[in-house]
Amino acid sequence: MPGPAAGTASADATTEVVCLGESMVTFLPSQPGRLADVPSFGRGIGGAESNVACALAAAGHRTAWVGRVGADGFGDHLVETIGGYGVDTSAVRRDPERPTGIYFRTATDRGAGAHEVAYYRAGSAASAMSPANVPYEEVFAGRVLHLSGITAALSADCLELLRELTAPRPGRPLVSFDVNHRPHLWRGGDSSVLLELARRADLVFVGEDEAEEAWGIVGAEAIRAALPEPAVVVVKRGSAGATVFASGLRPGPRSSNAGGAETAPASHSSEGGGAENAPASRSREGAGAEVVTSVPALRVDVVAAVGAGDAFAAGFLSATLRGLPVRDRVRHGHLMAAAALTVPGDLTVPPARDHADRLVALDEAAWGRLRLGPGWTAADRAPEEVRTP
Repeated sequence: MPGPAAGTASADATTEVVCLGESMVTFLPSQPGRLADVPSFGRGIGGAESNVACALAAAGHRTAWVGRVGADGFGDHLVETIGGYGVDTSAVRRDPERPTGIYFRTATDRGAGAHEVAYYRAGSAASAMSPANVPYEEVFAGRVLHLSGITAALSADCLELLRELTAPRPGRPLVSFDVNHRPHLWRGGDSSVLLELARRADLVFVGEDEAEEAWGIVGAEAIRAALPEPAVVVVKRGSAGATVFASGLRPGPRSSNAGGAETAPASHSSEGGGAENAPASRSREGAGAEVVTSVPALRVDVVAAVGAGDAFAAGFLSATLRGLPVRDRVRHGHLMAAAALTVPGDLTVPPARDHADRLVALDEAAWGRLRLGPGWTAADRAPEEVRTP
């Protein structure tokens, strides 16, 4: 077992979600422009799994982050900042031989051609995570274990760790897996392994674009066909919204080891109709007990397109833990993503639960009229105040 843990409190049976992965210190530019021209940077944090842990904690859930950072000031900053969101960091290990990863990015949105990101994470402390040095009793302490494909790309040891964590075993919690395909991390590698890992999970988040890029699979139905094992597959379709394929928990080890977190039985889906690309939310019966639910995305005045996917996962997981219907889980995901999109950094304070619940309860027409911009998460904003004219 590794050396002393950072943090003050231990994860226990009351932990709802444990997130494992690399977090890095991110440097945000003081002004737009090329990295070569930006004169100064502000410091923040970034990391898919810690983003989910922080967003869930800010939304009132008990979360823990498991990771590995250097025995350096950047590691101190990560542990203290993530802990400041209310996340348990007691299972974070410090590596005296390897540094904490950092990266710099431009102010331009990720999708723009001028966007630049400079990573300094090779040989990082997180890349040394392995089955031999991760505290399994802490990793399996929650109702849900959230992982992402980013970790699998960091090193051979990290990939082996994810294979171990997603393997069927007695007492395994419900495994949530965000594919999070990052092409630059897979240069010279085989990203098809992400399909293998996703098939071993209970709940999978995957974008249509990344499924096509990583696996050559096109379309939501084809993605579900390639992922028959997970009880729930959430296909993110960009501006078209998201489609959820839900069959409930299957019998056997996957069901008995779910740790009490309900996935999406058919009775929890909203009812509707229309074609595959209809703008309204809809559900239809698929093969067997499968139910397919599509929910349109929101119109958002984007400040920075970073952290939205992690926020969506957090919103969906939060609503799942609350046992909400599938349509509402997706809507909470969209709202949490909108909160991230309307601030400069990866992390934001989500809307108050009652505020989000009011928006989620809107009828289809009112949901379709929503347009969210900076400041929309303020607790005193009523639904009518964020609608378009």
